[in-house]
Amino acid sequence: MRILVTGANGFTGKHFADVAAKNGHEVIALKANLNDVFSLNQEVLSVAPDAVVHLAAISFVGHENDEEFYRVNVIGTINLLKALVQPGLKKARVLVASSANIYGTPNIELIDESVIPAPVNHYAASKLAMEYMTKTWFDRLPIIITRPFNYTGVGQHENFLIPKIVAHYRRGEKVIELGNLDVSRDFSDVRDVVSAYVNLLESDACSIVVNICSGQAIALREVIQKMNGIAGYEIEVRVNPAFVRANEIPRLCGSNDFLKKLINYSPKYTFDQTLRAMFEA
Repeated sequence: MRILVTGANGFTGKHFADVAAKNGHEVIALKANLNDVFSLNQEVLSVAPDAVVHLAAISFVGHENDEEFYRVNVIGTINLLKALVQPGLKKARVLVASSANIYGTPNIELIDESVIPAPVNHYAASKLAMEYMTKTWFDRLPIIITRPFNYTGVGQHENFLIPKIVAHYRRGEKVIELGNLDVSRDFSDVRDVVSAYVNLLESDACSIVVNICSGQAIALREVIQKMNGIAGYEIEVRVNPAFVRANEIPRLCGSNDFLKKLINYSPKYTFDQTLRAMFEA
């Protein structure tokens, strides 16, 4: 397939390109700004993709400009979908990356796709709005909406929690400041996530919303313990009240049963392997 990728130069995009290329696909990075409609339309016409993977987004929950969440995550996505139905283009398969953050705090052991979304921050609200708008295009394009839970890996920016922790150990720092140590998340390796994306594109699935997750939650305290073992020393953890969010989601763990039915999904990497790869990179 000839796959056009938005956000191709980002953390997820680079890993996706590697896996897609290994599967024999041609990956083309979108250069146009999603809110520059003329340039976007012209580039999509020029590429005429077989498939599109939409990864470009404001993805850092703590991003300071609330308006940008909606301008990029919602309006940018609509502009992309409009560009894909221009006259003369074949119907490209489309994978749109949303987020498990849209579920909010459902207080459910394993969150499946039937759980009613209840976002608690602008990032999640913008992703849910994006989902609703994308669903209105199900009758015009073969679309898959994915809801990845937390994932990490080599190359992720230190703005994100796991890379921040690993970087402290790599530098041999003795102290780290963190927020709530009791929060737990369903962590996947980015390589497993993008492999699922490729496999979904290669499947017949469309007009669906699907979780991408491991099915297991790991508490922040456990992450510290694992890194103590990998690095060979114990770091001192200081809780900084400034890092504790008022609307913090205490636990987020997903069910990947639907994903397994679609593509026989089985994660290749354990979280310990992910941490070690990041530490040794």
